[in-house]
Amino acid sequence: MAINLQTPIDYLKGVGSSRADLLRKELGIFTYQDLMHLFPNRYIDRTQYYKINQLQRNNADVQVIGKIVSFTEVGQKRGKRLVAKFQDGTGTMELVWFRGHKWIKDSLKLNTPYVAFGKTNWFNGTFSMAHPELELLAEHEKNLRSAMQPVYPSTEKLSNRGISNRVISKIIQQLFIDANGKFDETLSESLRKELHLIGKSEALFNIHFPKSPELLAKAQFRLKFEELFYIQLQLIIKNLMHKSKIKGLPFEHIGEHFKTFFEEHLPFELTNAQKRVLKEIRSDLGSNAQMNRLLQGDVGSGKTIVALMSMLMAIDNGFQACLMAPTEILSIQHYNGLLDLCKNLKINIKLLTGSTKTSERNKILETLKNGELNIIIGTHALLEDRVEFNNLGLAIIDEQHRFGVAQRSKLWRKGPDAGGAIPPHILVMTATPIPRTLAMSVYGDLDISIIDELPAGRKPIKTVHRYDKNRLNVFRFVKDEIAKGRQIYIVYPLIQESEKMDYKDLMDGYESIARDFPMPDYQISIVHGKMKPADKDYEMQRFIKGETQIMVATTVIEVGVNVPNASVMIIESAERFGLSQLHQLRGRVGRGAEQSYCILMTGHKLSSDSKTRLETMVKTSDGFEIAEVDLKLRGPGDLMGTQQSGVLNLKIADIVKDKDVLHHARYHAKKILNEDPKLAKQEHAVILDTYRKLSKFKNIWNYIS
Repeated sequence: MAINLQTPIDYLKGVGSSRADLLRKELGIFTYQDLMHLFPNRYIDRTQYYKINQLQRNNADVQVIGKIVSFTEVGQKRGKRLVAKFQDGTGTMELVWFRGHKWIKDSLKLNTPYVAFGKTNWFNGTFSMAHPELELLAEHEKNLRSAMQPVYPSTEKLSNRGISNRVISKIIQQLFIDANGKFDETLSESLRKELHLIGKSEALFNIHFPKSPELLAKAQFRLKFEELFYIQLQLIIKNLMHKSKIKGLPFEHIGEHFKTFFEEHLPFELTNAQKRVLKEIRSDLGSNAQMNRLLQGDVGSGKTIVALMSMLMAIDNGFQACLMAPTEILSIQHYNGLLDLCKNLKINIKLLTGSTKTSERNKILETLKNGELNIIIGTHALLEDRVEFNNLGLAIIDEQHRFGVAQRSKLWRKGPDAGGAIPPHILVMTATPIPRTLAMSVYGDLDISIIDELPAGRKPIKTVHRYDKNRLNVFRFVKDEIAKGRQIYIVYPLIQESEKMDYKDLMDGYESIARDFPMPDYQISIVHGKMKPADKDYEMQRFIKGETQIMVATTVIEVGVNVPNASVMIIESAERFGLSQLHQLRGRVGRGAEQSYCILMTGHKLSSDSKTRLETMVKTSDGFEIAEVDLKLRGPGDLMGTQQSGVLNLKIADIVKDKDVLHHARYHAKKILNEDPKLAKQEHAVILDTYRKLSKFKNIWNYIS
């Protein structure tokens, strides 16, 4: 019988309570299973031993066999360092420790053969090794060892307390001894055969103690596949359960409002992508299950029209709809946009935000409750308890990553029966393109629709990178554009830690622009975080009305400013922005029929990541391509923001490097669930068993939207 991998780590021989405490705090290792899944992050060749007189001055990892002949403590600016003389018959080197002196002296024996392993330094004619890994030669020869020695994740605290890489390797060996090298299989035989995967026990052994590079590669593939397979299985099961258990309001027919709008008032021909997405939404709304769909589309791809037509379906079936946006600016923009689109339809639309006056608010709440109000648009204000719907059928959430899970579930409970047994349909929209790999792993339980083409007549924005020394040419170009009647954005970075410096950059920039574009020929607006909201709004309005030609701003304009006449976006210190931010800022222009431009200004000194970001921006305007590059540069945690990154707390797979494995995993999880939705077949018993254990012992699934 295999050992119980849920046993607390304290019970493993060689661990004990104080080590267990450290492992819990520093590496999150609570159980045998956590330890088994502490995978090495690299491997080093430990087959070669060097003599001291063979060492090279190249700061490489080496191992030397020798004896400690003496210890001395040497004073230095701060505290002392402990130095041991280490000899092997061909010469002498020093072993150095900057902390833990007493413990080290007490635990090491003089004149006894040791294997010392670590990086060498050459200083004052002598080689030294700081904080070496030391192992008695006799122990070293007995140990379970492979040519490729694993290097495990560690922390400074663990090293200080003597829990070295060798100690971790030893306790993992102990776990293998206790388990007799046998671990429960977690994948079905048919799946292993189809994909030529090695068994679980063999994979675990070869990830910790690889017998050869080939076996290591097989072990890595097997364990990566398994990790991603179970994430996909969980997400797909969640989606299927959602569809079978959570009833939806049936929108049975396409009615008058939808038809009239489609046939008579559509301002432009829908793109094929918009038609496809509307079909997907229509099929969800008529399916008797609650819709739970994510709509992705780049800035300007026409998500608002799709949202409106979905709301018209709700109204035609006797229901109300709401659209919730993260900021007041954005909700006002949605409101004005929808009012304009619906001006010829008999539909009642209202806006509710934190700054709606009390008398107006009371009127809105009354018409919402008695059903006279068809569509309400607003910010978090929609979530207040006082906001009661008559029969909410569709809730649309814009940029949902800015709302917490608890906030979204409040909307859920505002459905026609307040108990929430039949919740409203949910459509989540985002203009932040999420790489497909990330979407599969984080939003895999939502159905995903993508609008991947821009409306006809939109000219692609021309993007160029210019250095500071070209500024005069850039300003000359700006004057030509203004002469044609166009408007210009000039954006400065804002990074909280250096707010003072950023403010100074913005003000210096503003002054030099004011010199180059003097009044009365030119009018300039300025908007930044230190201004009062009313002043900010006044400046924004002047620009929107065309009273000023240039808007100098920090990134407050990133979301929700729509000025079709603005044709040039200049981004100062563009190297200080992330890719998705650059892409969002660029999306502020190109909203009219004229050719638009985005100019990325930088100094000459650029890191290689900055160069990659700028080259990507110049080369493509495809948000998904940009998101893929961003994912490679920043990793999933940063891209998702903290509240979502817990989802991808992966032990061995990397969704950037292993996206092919991820596609395989999702394909096979889907295929198995299509054939056997309840995993009831005998051949899938092992998958069902593992799935149940994972659901019980892993908290990661609770993060998923």
